[in-house]
Amino acid sequence: MNEKVQKLLQSLPKMDALLDAPECGILIERFSRARVKSSLQHRLDQVRAAVLQEIEKAPGEIFGFESENGNGFWADLETSILDGMVPKLKKVINGTGIILHTNLGRAPLAAPALEAIQDIASGYSNLEFDLGTGKRGSRYSHVEDVLKDLTGAESALVVNNNAAAVMLVVNTLAKDGEVVTSRGELIEIGGSFRIPDVVERSEAELVEVGATNKTRADDYRDAISENTKILLKVHTSNYRVVGFTGAPTREELVALAKEKGLLVVEDLGSGSLVATEDYGLSPEPTVQDVLESGVDLLTFSGDKLLGGPQAGLILGKKELIDQMKSNPLLRALRMDKLTLAALDATLRMYYNPDNLKTQNPIHHMLSKSQNDVKVFAEQIRDKLNDISFIDSKTIEGESFAGGGSMPGDELPSIIVAVSSEKHSSQQLQDALFEQKTPVVGRIHKDQFLLDARTIQESEFELLVESFRSLGE
Repeated sequence: MNEKVQKLLQSLPKMDALLDAPECGILIERFSRARVKSSLQHRLDQVRAAVLQEIEKAPGEIFGFESENGNGFWADLETSILDGMVPKLKKVINGTGIILHTNLGRAPLAAPALEAIQDIASGYSNLEFDLGTGKRGSRYSHVEDVLKDLTGAESALVVNNNAAAVMLVVNTLAKDGEVVTSRGELIEIGGSFRIPDVVERSEAELVEVGATNKTRADDYRDAISENTKILLKVHTSNYRVVGFTGAPTREELVALAKEKGLLVVEDLGSGSLVATEDYGLSPEPTVQDVLESGVDLLTFSGDKLLGGPQAGLILGKKELIDQMKSNPLLRALRMDKLTLAALDATLRMYYNPDNLKTQNPIHHMLSKSQNDVKVFAEQIRDKLNDISFIDSKTIEGESFAGGGSMPGDELPSIIVAVSSEKHSSQQLQDALFEQKTPVVGRIHKDQFLLDARTIQESEFELLVESFRSLGE
């Protein structure tokens, strides 16, 4: 450390002196000594880092003491404290065109799910209380019957996400044993979690068979040993292998498993209860189709094509699910009462599937015609053009299901392309991120693009206000 840096560091104000300052006393009275001290320490650390980088400024300048307003430092500190008190998790407007956007929280919840959360959250509930017997009940019973009704499954169990569902299944039924699966299905899911890692953490050994693009039933047969417990099929929901490809059917795996006394488990990934062809999309196997094929268990997510909260759903043979209910790991993976309430309300919407396209946000976005999207996009365009420094137009584009659902499928959409004489596209994006209701879009050719399909009609005024606030 050179002499100049050392002197600069020594000239920094001491914490005790800062805390004893009259201006600091006002902040302590308002926010508490602990909060103010923490903010001061953060500011001191910033200054030390700047000094160590040998920034050519005096500590007072870096610290803010030498602003035109002598109280500038304390005003900045107050702003910093207030900013730290604002919730970090915020509602955002999704203009990306990706319907199930993992980074933006995947499926927005339907009104019945929100109402159920409000109802259960506002007081006590029969979460683990049997109103029929007056004795302890099971939290899992609240959604088991509706899942059995909708899918024809013998039994059902729900946990906090689909990776947890796979882990519980493998740990319960194949611990210290082997799980055989195709190399072409060793997927990586969000956040760099991979199927091999999930199986390993479940205390089972993964046996890979076949090739990336082609696997045969005989590949599974040849890999079976006396220690094999499960034949695992994983739906490649976030990518597609095309060209010279092949894989055994579920029915072939089920027949082989019965012959060898093994179990067939399928991780269906996004999992749909309705035919995706009805939305003009590529056909995806429904949960009902997979169960009818004879698999012993299947798992899928609640916050993807189902259109509900984050959850991992396990359906299949009752005796197997009963074993999982006795696994101590289940307690670590269980769902809370609010998620259960939202899931139950979402599932019950499927009793009237004709209403899904209007009542469930995900199904509404998937099913909207391009003309309906166009009408909404033009409303957005016209309202934004009322803002003096905004110039917008509509262009044709494509939306995507996203969230590990129907990879490669495109939905025709209408894009609102926004430019401004006041802001570059990057400046627009950065400024919109800082609004009370942030707006997320994408940049292309120095235009900020908003896909109207993924902007909800109820967000129209919020969207316009976020843009209007850029001029303040």
